Amino acid sequence: MIDAGNTAWLITATALVLFMTLPGLALFYGGLVRAENLLSVLMQCFSITALVSVLWLIAGYSLTFSGDGDFLGNLDKAMLFGVARDAADANGLPESVFFMFQMTFAIITPALMIGAFAERMRFGAVMLFSALWLFLVYVPVAHWIWGGGWLADRGILDFAGGLVVHLTAGISALVLAIMIGPRAGFPDEVTPPHAPWMTMAGACMLWVGWFGFNAGSALSAGAGAGMAMTVTHLSAATATLVWIVIEWAKFGKPSMIGAVTGAIAGLATITPASGYVGPGAALVLGCAGGVICYVMVGVIKRRFRIDDSLDVFAVHGVGGAVGILLAAVFASATLGGVGYAEGQTMGGQFLVQLLGIAATLLWSLVASVIIAKVVQAACGLRVDAETEEQGLDLRIHGERGYNM
Repeated sequence: MIDAGNTAWLITATALVLFMTLPGLALFYGGLVRAENLLSVLMQCFSITALVSVLWLIAGYSLTFSGDGDFLGNLDKAMLFGVARDAADANGLPESVFFMFQMTFAIITPALMIGAFAERMRFGAVMLFSALWLFLVYVPVAHWIWGGGWLADRGILDFAGGLVVHLTAGISALVLAIMIGPRAGFPDEVTPPHAPWMTMAGACMLWVGWFGFNAGSALSAGAGAGMAMTVTHLSAATATLVWIVIEWAKFGKPSMIGAVTGAIAGLATITPASGYVGPGAALVLGCAGGVICYVMVGVIKRRFRIDDSLDVFAVHGVGGAVGILLAAVFASATLGGVGYAEGQTMGGQFLVQLLGIAATLLWSLVASVIIAKVVQAACGLRVDAETEEQGLDLRIHGERGYNM
């Protein structure tokens, strides 16, 4: 029997998660680049949404959520063939709704990587890399954890995508940033964000949309969804304040860009733990995410001089990994959580979480290097120097973000 309440909630959550990419992430990233590259970022987010949606129907969903393979699903549900219109799962959800909800996760994950190569990657390369990456990185890892694969069998705790979404995107973004190379003038002469207000507006949309991302992952309209929403908000708020305090103490001026970056760090950190922990843990995770991600932004850009332009690895990759590890601590029932996987202790759960990080990191790293080399050989990764100087909007898309 289809449960009307659960179905209505997941339809709402699906819309919220899609809202995170369009327009949330598009505006968040768009405000951080030069005015001459605004449309290129919006176009990439919009086009990835369309591309992944079609590929998810053709085979992505089936390879993730059908079959009982340890490492990959099968094609039993390709094109949703054989899926009855009124088929419902244990939560009373039509499979079409679950299909759509999971599609929005598959959409935003490659879109997150846009921040690492903003202002310098060919549009065709973005599309080809995203298509290959969906099948070679996202789908296998999602199957391992959410589709009944080998990490699910070991009791991995990743409620809404610390590994599946944030760590895969973070590692792959770092690979692309290194292989494409830095922007002209990096790190001392890079043009500052052209529209911080736009970034703030996008961050607000991401914050609201994240309620669908985390609370929707409960797959039912109940107490689990309510607590996931609560801890999501508290972690984001805490990390925002942490980032403001750090900047205020260090520079004497808390920035708008810093505040919204802190919020995203808090949201990424709580994501894998959101269905397992209580409000007190949310404050700890938000604080940890804010401090550690802030430090990692400096480490990546100043110590290693890697131009991960919009800090995808430092915020999403690191934040997701921190949340995965802390889930092994704060899921404890004595600390207000829901408890560990069956038969696990805190130490055993921590080792499972660590194994998940190592496997996801290694797989994403190797696969992304291979994909990037294939794309480089096929069409090239980076635009030419003249296009980069004049901006991608006019040279690649024939339009301007602003006509004054």
